Amino acid sequence: MRFGNFAKTTAAAAIVLSGAVSATAVSPGTAQAAGVWDRLAKCESGGNWSINTGNGYYGGLQFSRATWAAYGGERFHRYPHRATREQQIAIAEVLRAANGGFSAWPACARKLGLPR
Repeated sequence: MRFGNFAKTTAAAAIVLSGAVSATAVSPGTAQAAGVWDRLAKCESGGNWSINTGNGYYGGLQFSRATWAAYGGERFHRYPHRATREQQIAIAEVLRAANGGFSAWPACARKLGLPR
């Protein structure tokens, strides 16, 4: 594990555990980074951050309950689709940092040209 990834994961985890989440805290200084998550959500869920289609995936980024819980999402809400956009992005940042890319969203990452 490279230190850079460790630092990102640690910072994101600290944000999640503290519950202090804002758009700037999730992706420091970058509206562009938030734009990536909005584009990914548009592909995954039509951009509906509160969607529950009954397919076992929830929210704008279509988290499974197991993934949501494993990466700290239950601190915000039991179900991803009931968490705010910013909270969903915070968990997605932790997941992305742990995987070193957007591999948790393979089809949309490929479609959007995001690193997997």
